[in-house]
Amino acid sequence: MPSKTFVPAFEARVGNWTYYSCLMSYAAVAREINFAHELGGNKDLATMIQRGVGTRTAEITNYLLTNENRFLGAIIVAAWGGAPEYLPLEMEKNSENGDVLAGMDRNFGVLTFDGTHQFFALDGQHRLKAIKDAVKRNPELGREDISVIVVPHFDDDAGRRRTRRLFTNINRNAVKTTAQENIALDEDDGFAILTRRLLDDHPFLGHDNVVQVFNKVGHDGELKLATRQVGVTGTAWTTIGILYDLVTNLGYGLHDSMSKISQRATDDILDESYEIIVKRIDELLAACGNVRSRYEAHPAPRDLRAPKGRDGDGHPFMRPAVQIQVAKAVRHIMDQRLLEWPELLRRLGELDWKMTSAPFSSVWQDTPGGNRAGKMITAKENNEALHQLLLAHLAPNSRAQIERALRNYRNLKNDRYPVAIDELAKRLQISETR
Repeated sequence: MPSKTFVPAFEARVGNWTYYSCLMSYAAVAREINFAHELGGNKDLATMIQRGVGTRTAEITNYLLTNENRFLGAIIVAAWGGAPEYLPLEMEKNSENGDVLAGMDRNFGVLTFDGTHQFFALDGQHRLKAIKDAVKRNPELGREDISVIVVPHFDDDAGRRRTRRLFTNINRNAVKTTAQENIALDEDDGFAILTRRLLDDHPFLGHDNVVQVFNKVGHDGELKLATRQVGVTGTAWTTIGILYDLVTNLGYGLHDSMSKISQRATDDILDESYEIIVKRIDELLAACGNVRSRYEAHPAPRDLRAPKGRDGDGHPFMRPAVQIQVAKAVRHIMDQRLLEWPELLRRLGELDWKMTSAPFSSVWQDTPGGNRAGKMITAKENNEALHQLLLAHLAPNSRAQIERALRNYRNLKNDRYPVAIDELAKRLQISETR
């Protein structure tokens, strides 16, 4: 006879569902709850319900094994075979606690796991797999607890439709945190922590309106975090999402723990990394057309981005699209050890920091008529062209690479690139003899 596991639970109702909210140890979850594909038989249900349990589970497993602040949300579980065995209980009342406990035992009872039902994860498969793996590696984790919501599943046509509908509703209506929300809230991602610290402490980035954090504040106080673009009339230098990308790309060579988004680095490592990032950002701002000093001195920073009637004379490093491509090019060059940091800064400083100049013209479109007005080209292929041209200007590794970048520009813009290939190829000689 299979052994029984008794789990405290509350019986609850919502819509046309009766479900049970209970508390289970990780050990019990690992032992009692399975994946749909392990139950056999109903392959259609398994296909519809069982989402791929992939590499992401390794991150959650590591999080459980290493992070003392670990916490997992509830798993929703279906009981194969109908309503699970539930026994309602009543609390014993006496003259001393009767008033206090009145009504507290409403719908309280015990679920019985005795082998007559099988339980499979309807939502939370990655968490379930991570728990199973983590408990195998560290059995002590089996004593920790997680909330489990149990719903009945009947193995007939109507039951399968009902369970599939529930699965769809759960995933359709679930609201996941956005990338911007993660940056604003995450206490384990080292680069998110550094981004927020820059917004608090950096003498330039921490100044009001330099980095756009919120897009708008509603009448009822609701906040909408900024997207990855600065509006046409916006005064910000960049947005919180782009700043996070800049920090991440400039975070080469830091302690390995800075790249583990599910495990917080130590305070000493965070402090050390912050000082390094501040120095690199300050030097990058100076190398990229002296953008910080020009922003601080300009009476209207938005005109630094796009002077009225002369948009093409605007500063490229005031454009988030350019900022991210520069940061990606910098990271590639440093990861590949194509240049030393001081030489890279010197070469960035030699570029003509104007939107109509190479290589930034790859993401710029002049207005017909010959004036200095125009607009950004946001297409993915133009952004990629800018990235390749930045590499060609800063640290090309072959003449063929330069030729590809220039040919791509010509195909996109239907125009010849304004810098000759031989001029760019001089960088090869410098690189090869340094």
